[in-house]
Amino acid sequence: MTTQEVANQLVQYCRTGQYEKAQAELYSENAVSIEPKGAQVELTEGIEGIKAKGEQWAAMVEEIHSVQVSDPIVAENFFSCNMINEVTFKGMGRTKIEEVCVYEVNDGKIVKEQFFYTVSPKQ
Repeated sequence: MTTQEVANQLVQYCRTGQYEKAQAELYSENAVSIEPKGAQVELTEGIEGIKAKGEQWAAMVEEIHSVQVSDPIVAENFFSCNMINEVTFKGMGRTKIEEVCVYEVNDGKIVKEQFFYTVSPKQ
């Protein structure tokens, strides 16, 4: 798959909530995920770790109200998109998360993802 094809497929999967399918089909076994400084987990290595991180996030969510994903912007082996999620976290209330997501593709697979968003200070 080209970077554009990977980008289009990932966006489609995210828009329909098929995150596990995206990981299974589009990610390299050795993919790396980077969250902003101060996030619960800042660095995750390997597809199994990325899947576990996704399961942990899903377990914290009480309800997903909306998910918006922009069309991807592609440049060589990289693409980015904007995601806006409105969710209610268990015991924490409803919140809106806006982030810029940047991905690197090698040999038709995502090898790196990095998310940029504001991390709320821990209380």
